[in-house]
Amino acid sequence: MNELYDTIIATYTGKPGALLSVLEEVQRRTEHTYLNEQALLYIAEKMEVPLSQVYSVATFYSFFNLKPQGEHTITVCRGTACHTKGSKPLLDDVMAMLGLHESEEGEDESSYTTKDMRFTVRTVACFGQCALAPVIAVDEVIYSRMTGDKLSTLLKQLIARKGTA
Repeated sequence: MNELYDTIIATYTGKPGALLSVLEEVQRRTEHTYLNEQALLYIAEKMEVPLSQVYSVATFYSFFNLKPQGEHTITVCRGTACHTKGSKPLLDDVMAMLGLHESEEGEDESSYTTKDMRFTVRTVACFGQCALAPVIAVDEVIYSRMTGDKLSTLLKQLIARKGTA
């Protein structure tokens, strides 16, 4: 892995936004699409950037993952418009269909991954698609005016696609 990280770091060294670009590329090329602790430590050391800065960037942007992700990502908008149009029941439905359970009270989780690593369910504050609420994204494809029936059909199709991301 260190060779891969070195190559990625060398590609972006001296360019504007180098740290952000390195983190994006490392995450994209890591199995289960996440930034593990070893990667963050290595990047900080090799780029001569404080670990606190690397961690701050990795936690500030919602597209970075610090936990392993599934093959498919289902993102449910929890913004006000989506909430009032029923995004919470949609979130509950997708969690139930995939056998996932929300964290115990006091734990702040916005991402849940199935044990088989096929699906990750995430929430976002807003997609900026309020007029089309409720909105979800599946593998970065936006679906608007989502209903429980549409969601059920979509999930059944995804579940049927075994082994294909």
